[in-house]
This record gives sequence, C-alpha cells and structure tokens, in this order.
Amino acid sequence: MTLDVIKILIPSAIAFFIGIVMTPLLTNFLYKHKMWKKTSVKHTIDGKEATISSKLHNDEERKTPRMGGIVVWGSVLITVIILWIFSLLFPNGITGKLNFLSRGQTWLPLFTLIAGALCGLVDDYLVCRDRGTYKGGGLSLKTRLFFVFLLGLLGAWWFYWKLGIDSIHIPFWGNLYVGILFVPIFIIFVIGIYSGGIIDGVDGLSGGVFASIYSAYAIIAFANGQIDIAAYASVVVGGLLAFLWFNIPPARFFISETGTMALTTSLVVVAFLTNAVFVLPIIAFLLVITSASSIMQIVSKKYRGKKVFIVAPLHNHLQALGWPPYKVTMRYWVMSMILAVIGVIIQLVG
Repeated sequence: MTLDVIKILIPSAIAFFIGIVMTPLLTNFLYKHKMWKKTSVKHTIDGKEATISSKLHNDEERKTPRMGGIVVWGSVLITVIILWIFSLLFPNGITGKLNFLSRGQTWLPLFTLIAGALCGLVDDYLVCRDRGTYKGGGLSLKTRLFFVFLLGLLGAWWFYWKLGIDSIHIPFWGNLYVGILFVPIFIIFVIGIYSGGIIDGVDGLSGGVFASIYSAYAIIAFANGQIDIAAYASVVVGGLLAFLWFNIPPARFFISETGTMALTTSLVVVAFLTNAVFVLPIIAFLLVITSASSIMQIVSKKYRGKKVFIVAPLHNHLQALGWPPYKVTMRYWVMSMILAVIGVIIQLVG
C-alpha cells in the first residue's frame, strides 16, 4: 500500500517541478515569437457580430500567448520518459516501481494525450499566425471534430476488439451489456467531453477544473488497484499544477487547444479504463455544462430568435452579468472539487 502511494505521488511531484523548470524557456519562446491571437473573434459561429464576447476576451490588448498546454503534456511526457529510462539503466525495485508506463494501463491514455496535443498545437500555431479556415484563424471546427472522431474511433476499436470490452458499469446496478453499441457510445463521450474544452479563456479556470477531474480518477484508479493509471492521472495533475502556478491572474499563457484537446480525449480513455465512465458527466459536469450552454445558445438563436444567455459559454455569461474573472474561477474550482468528491463516492460505493 505504502509503495503504491509513493508510486503515485513521486511522479506527480516530478512532473510539477519539470513543468516549473520548463515554463520560463517556453514563455520566452512564446513571447519572442508573439504566439498569441492577433484579433478577437468578431462573429459568432452563426455569423452574427460577437460584440460582448470581443469585449470579454479583448485579445488585441492582452497579448497573452497560447500553447500553455505544452507545460502540462510536456511535463507528463518528460516524466514518463525519465522514469522509463531510469528503470532500464538502473533496474531495481525502486525504479521499476516508479515506472508506470505499461501496455495494459497507460499506453492508450498517453497516446491520446500526445495525439490530441499535437493536433491542438497545429491549431494554436495557425491561430497565432492568423491563418487557417476558422474564424480568427486555426483549423476549422469540422477538421478538429473529425480528428477527435478518429481518436474516438481508434479508442473504441482498441477497447471493443482488442480488450473485448462490451459493457459499461452503472453504479448500484452493475455492468450493462451494450455490445457493438460500445463503439458509438465511446465516440460520443470523446466528442462530448472534448467540446467542453472551451472552458478555457479565464485565467486559472481550466487548469483548476481539470486538476480536480484528474484527481478524482486517480483516486478511482487507486481504489481499483490500477496503480499505473492512478500514477498517470496523478502526473497529469502535477503538470496542471505547474501550469496553474503561471496561469493564476495575470496569466502568463492560456492552455488553449493543445492542452484542452489532449486533456479531454485522454480523460475519456481513463474513464473507460477505470470502468467509471458513468460518473464522468458528474465529475466533469462543468465541462458538460460549458458545452451544453453553447449548444443551447446556438439552437435557441436559430429556432427561437432569442438568447438563453447574455453570451455563451456559461462562464462568459457570468462575466457578462458582472462577476469578476477571479470570482468565476474560484467558484468553478470549488464546484469542480465538490463534483469530483460526489463522483468518486458514487463510483466507489456503487
């Protein structure tokens, strides 16, 4: 038990300090090459003028770099590589225990993390260069969704055909057999959680929310005896805390697409691996409501000709109501912690 706890906590601390060390180098590069959004989005997704959103984000004046997510996935990747190399060069009980890279538990979430990060990095670069097919630069929404769909399809194939998983655990009920429907269910979860990545944009908001979510899954994995997955989730938290160190107002950078695409797609894989996907909408409820608020706004404007919110997503609506950014951030942090606790309790008790 003690060794398992150490295996989870030490890599997390290593990832945190790696993130702290790499950030000055990254920020110097980002500021030197002006890697920020050059213009605010002037129009909404339905083509109408986005006057309120432009005032809230004000990209022209802030000049805050994107690509801050590199700190998160970069510290995770470096930590994995270091511990893996140490286990090869100095084979003993300690280095072998700390190495959490395993085919059965961490290959797939790590793969989706890096794949999502690289796709998001391309999008961020195009945004910073004001190039691409999307409003304000970057990859089009269809292109990004198609890539996420492919990641979801690959993950579904791995779970269903390679691992033979064809059921979903429902707390207080048991395993529900879904058969081939497992594939579209997996893909829906990947796309749905990814769409909640738009929670980024307020200093410190996304980092704190994602840290709570991954902490919850580290606890669930530990309770399941999936120590490598618990270590992986904990390492992600370490990287997120390093990111938060520099993202607390005034933010040095945004996590942006390279961070959110990596974290959301990998999160779904972790949820399915721990057989805790049913509580994912609870633990990640703030991601769900963020995505839902944008969808509700678009549908309402199209079919009712009225807005549901002053501006979407929800955290921007709260700002438009007069909430200062720090109040939005801190209350989202508190809610994310409570939701994480509730989700863990339901999963473990059920």
